[in-house]
Amino acid sequence: MGWNQFVTSIFDRSFQTLERALTGLTENELDKQPNPDCNTIGWLAWHLTRGQDRSFAGLMQEEQIWMKESWYQKFNRPPKGTDTGFGHSLEDVATFQSPSADIILAYHRAVLERTKRYLASLTEEELERKLSGQVFPTVTARIAAVISDNLQHVGQIAYIRGLLKGKGWSNI
Repeated sequence: MGWNQFVTSIFDRSFQTLERALTGLTENELDKQPNPDCNTIGWLAWHLTRGQDRSFAGLMQEEQIWMKESWYQKFNRPPKGTDTGFGHSLEDVATFQSPSADIILAYHRAVLERTKRYLASLTEEELERKLSGQVFPTVTARIAAVISDNLQHVGQIAYIRGLLKGKGWSNI
């Protein structure tokens, strides 16, 4: 297995966990805050997908799927590429209204497919390409940051799902 396939398998596994965690949840459950100062499952799933979409669109120098395919309409969000959840206040999180789990997963699937196409075409030389004006100085650093964010947020989603549904939900 090459590094491309290995990295792709991490994104695939993250999606599989996200899909299991969202399956069967209502919009009310997606929007339930375990505590008034906590994120919701729906917000976390949207945020992790928005971060991946924005990051890979930037690496590929393409338009975000969020804008290109008008996903913002399905989420009833503003048509802004910068609307990713970074910098959201507690009020922003509390007022976030999730669409259905199917819509969240469809958006994530579209982002994942583009991510996989990019990773399949990525060369080792491109991994070390310097990114000017970025928090992460290279393509490798940016991809590592997206993986880290996805794993953290999928874990948070799974934990909140367990709080809502109890033990055993991951067997679905």
